[in-house]
Amino acid sequence: MQAREGLPVEQKQVVITEKLPIGISLCAMGGPVRYNGKGIDVLSALGREKNDFTFFPVCPECQAGLGVTRDPVHLSGGNGEQVWSGEAEVKNRSGKLVTKEIKQGSLECLEVLKRSGVKAFIYMDGSPSCGVYRTTLKSTKRGNPPGVFGSLLLDEGFFLIPSSDLQSPLKWWDWRRRLLAFHWFANHPLYSIQELYETWYVLKFLCQELDNTWAREMGRTLASLSKGDFAQFEPTFRSQVLDLLRRPSTTAKITNSLWKHYAHYRKKKGKKVEEINSPDFKRNVTTITKELIKMERTALEDDFLFGASPVIYRDQSRMRALEQQKASLEEEPQ
Repeated sequence: MQAREGLPVEQKQVVITEKLPIGISLCAMGGPVRYNGKGIDVLSALGREKNDFTFFPVCPECQAGLGVTRDPVHLSGGNGEQVWSGEAEVKNRSGKLVTKEIKQGSLECLEVLKRSGVKAFIYMDGSPSCGVYRTTLKSTKRGNPPGVFGSLLLDEGFFLIPSSDLQSPLKWWDWRRRLLAFHWFANHPLYSIQELYETWYVLKFLCQELDNTWAREMGRTLASLSKGDFAQFEPTFRSQVLDLLRRPSTTAKITNSLWKHYAHYRKKKGKKVEEINSPDFKRNVTTITKELIKMERTALEDDFLFGASPVIYRDQSRMRALEQQKASLEEEPQ
């Protein structure tokens, strides 16, 4: 991770140059490991962007030794959290108890993720093992969420992404920018009140989009702090910001934020980006996503903090190419 050197604090561009490790339900990566021997490759929707991450697929039900194909399992008597407390059980379609096996498989998968440094997970909702907000796909029923493995992921504080949202370019863009901000901030040490202020400036515009009331109140709280308050307040600040970054935005909020930051870019840089439209302009989510990606790229090239997406990923070779391009432009005669 690096901050662009030589820039004032308020203009720092945060760039992550290491691939993020992401856990994923194996069936969501196309692995034919569901009870019926099928899988869904949600990563294909990302195109070349999937190469920006390193994926660690796991399947608690396979790790449990249940095999493929197998009888589907379901939660009985409560949710996944209650399975861990002994108040609920896991049974297969034939009524056989598989609680012990599913718990063991879940613990082994969690160990793989921890050993790999994974802090984010793309889960298959509707699964009694991996599901977080649904543990069944029957009609509109939610089952007994979270699932057994999903409960562990929640308890461990993973950044959780529903696999179905990768099918929408705008939803994935929203998850991706918040994940990068989450990863950067979770690993960004703070040693002083000044560093806290500088970090807040990087993240505050995204926080305002997600929850303006909370962000404004946080801004007032930060303004009232003294140097002596830092040690006590920093854990609260970090916890609340990380929790907020887990929350999805909306299309309306995203398009309004894009226009606001683009207007600021035009004023500050004196340039236009023809592809970007106002919130009133009717277009589909694919077009909106293309505009957002264009603004990210433009902001990076012009050393401008695009507050809606303040942390981006570029591998080291692309960053070197960008710096060489800038250097050659500076050497050209005016």
